[in-house]
Amino acid sequence: MNLAQLPVGASAAIQAYPQAGPAFTRLREMGMLPGTRVTLVRVAPLGDPIEIQVRGYRLSLRKSEASQVELAPEPPAAT
Repeated sequence: MNLAQLPVGASAAIQAYPQAGPAFTRLREMGMLPGTRVTLVRVAPLGDPIEIQVRGYRLSLRKSEASQVELAPEPPAAT
């Protein structure tokens, strides 16, 4: 699953993303590292961009960037 496919309100941990390009250097500098938990907060009315919450702040990403961030889904909460 990638970040662009995550449903609104769902959380997952970043598994991997491409290690090249200026956009991904910027994402690493903002704390989006493998193992970091992200939550999809909302999607713009026309579907692009998306807003995520990561490390206590919110960040908007283009879907083209988000689709390249691989996620490991979190297990469901125990009841």
